[in-house]
Amino acid sequence: MEQLREKLKGKELISFSIFTMILLFVAAFLLDTPADIGKGMITIVLSRDTLITDYFELACYGAAFFNAALVLGSAIWMMHRLKMHFTGLTMAVLFINVGFALFGKNPLNVMPIIIGTWLYAKVHKAPMSRYIYTALFGSCLSPLVTEMGYLLPFSYGVNLFLAITIGIFVGFILPPLAQHTASMHMGYNLLNMGFAAGLLAFVIVCVLQSHGLTCNSVFIWKEGRPLFLIIGLYGYFLLTVLYGFWLNGKSLKGMKHLLKHPGRAVADFVMMDGEGLTLINMGLIGGLSLSYILLIKGDLSGPVIGTVLTAYGFAAFGVHLKNFPPVLLGVYLSTYFSNYSPETPGIQLAAIFSAGLAPVAGQFGFLAGVLAGMMHASVAMCTSALYGGLNLYNNGFSTGLVAIVMVPMLESFMKGFQERKHEQKMKRQEKLLQKSAKE
Repeated sequence: MEQLREKLKGKELISFSIFTMILLFVAAFLLDTPADIGKGMITIVLSRDTLITDYFELACYGAAFFNAALVLGSAIWMMHRLKMHFTGLTMAVLFINVGFALFGKNPLNVMPIIIGTWLYAKVHKAPMSRYIYTALFGSCLSPLVTEMGYLLPFSYGVNLFLAITIGIFVGFILPPLAQHTASMHMGYNLLNMGFAAGLLAFVIVCVLQSHGLTCNSVFIWKEGRPLFLIIGLYGYFLLTVLYGFWLNGKSLKGMKHLLKHPGRAVADFVMMDGEGLTLINMGLIGGLSLSYILLIKGDLSGPVIGTVLTAYGFAAFGVHLKNFPPVLLGVYLSTYFSNYSPETPGIQLAAIFSAGLAPVAGQFGFLAGVLAGMMHASVAMCTSALYGGLNLYNNGFSTGLVAIVMVPMLESFMKGFQERKHEQKMKRQEKLLQKSAKE
């Protein structure tokens, strides 16, 4: 076992990612026949992908998992090709792509955006390794590529050419936009690309509407909680914890240190605390997210599982068991003061995606996290209509808005509180000095 651990050194995360890809392929063929998977993949590739398009319902379980395996495999290949070191950010970008490959992404509609980012790197004479994360996160606008093929009033061939061109253009302008938006919320929104992409999608939709072209959201959703999904997901999260436990020398040493991080970007747990503890944290966050959905009697649809896998991935990059529960609780509590219930599809997604605001709770405390979660639940239910469902990371746009509004107020309050506390401390010290002088 020691020899095996030594051989895996430096390859722990890529090995685990490849294992996950293989697991998805195996699950696909266990759940459906090759013929059904083939038909389902054709349906996925040719159908509109705007929010919310559940591939479980649109195609079949096998095709959805097969599509997720292809998207994950292509991302791993790109990382390997660029000789990228697997870090916490790598795990976050891989698993957000796996998750959204269950409702919106496929290997074809993401490629124009990746090509656009590659062209941006070429124009600026920079290595693609500098922008690969932007490219993979930026594929959240992949429904735009598919949508243009149906929306534009030209022949199919012209529509296809223009759709690919627009996708390349989007990929080309996302890098500077994402860099700018990150400074707006100061790292308190882990889902920064969702905010940047939401702004861009809103502008594009406005331009289209000015020419009489309207993008409409859809709602395709698989209801129910199949037992095989529950067992499979809990089993996968348990394997993650056990693998991390083994890598960490069969101990939880260092876990308290990990939980002390506020989570504010950049909080790469792999680089700060190691692969073992990071994987343990990922498995625990995955289990917590799944348990929440089951407790509220939500649906294990493609979008919900995709959301759970996103939180699971970001448990390597800012989210942990101390800063996530407050915002999760905030979303749940918000349903007692609104027209929504916890099992409302949009609220289910908002609850798990509130992980993007975990740094608010980590930095400013439990109550601030609860308030952030409550605000996020309300905002997330309104924002999708702004861009016709073209931004898959709708909750990332919402968490960005919440962070921009809340953080300045929290910082101002905390600064004032700290200044008053400092003044009181100085006064106490002055009194003690005066008392000592008299004595």
